[in-house]
Amino acid sequence: MSDPTTIRRLYGRRTGHKLRAGQAALTERLLPQIAVPLEGALTAAALFGDDRPLELEIGFGRGEHLAGQAAMRPDHGFIGCEPFLDGVVGLLMHVDDEDLTNIRIYNGDALDVIERLPDASLARAYLLHPDPWPKARHAKRRFMNKGPIDLLAAKLKPGAEFRFGTDHPIYCRWAMMVMGQSPHFEWLAQGPRDFLARPDDWPETRYEAKARRIGHEVWYMTYRRL
Repeated sequence: MSDPTTIRRLYGRRTGHKLRAGQAALTERLLPQIAVPLEGALTAAALFGDDRPLELEIGFGRGEHLAGQAAMRPDHGFIGCEPFLDGVVGLLMHVDDEDLTNIRIYNGDALDVIERLPDASLARAYLLHPDPWPKARHAKRRFMNKGPIDLLAAKLKPGAEFRFGTDHPIYCRWAMMVMGQSPHFEWLAQGPRDFLARPDDWPETRYEAKARRIGHEVWYMTYRRL
């Protein structure tokens, strides 16, 4: 397996606008209650106190998709990783407003969490509209590279789904190449509709909505762990 620790900078800046008073108060109150612990194996029992199925979103943006998935499957546990505090606040607002009790948040690099998951412990994983790092010299920073993908494959159960979405044609082609070379996954698409139309159980993100508003095509890739 390739060493994923050689590809650590998967994002750029980590901070955005200064938090408003209400956002700061929400973060101080709620995040410690649902933050991923900093030590130990990340089992379902450690995170949720039982043996429920686990799902992981790598870079959840403002949390629309993750919150939607968590609401659809309250008996599953969801781990969301996001390095940007603005995004963490967005998901915290969903958790608070919708009374979601099955979400745990890590404000940092998703690889730190993935490495601590037991092998074959994930029922599903998501990578939606990641930073495409479009310049060739930055391609090694993409999550869609052999090292991170091999690591993620080890953590997915046989038959588990990995969903990838993007509106960036360079990243789409790159991802298809990386996933096509992986011995761990099969692409489930059988026709154009399978990757050009968003599935019913795939909540829309604000990044996807923005992409469509400006005329971008969006691709939805679903892979099965072999």
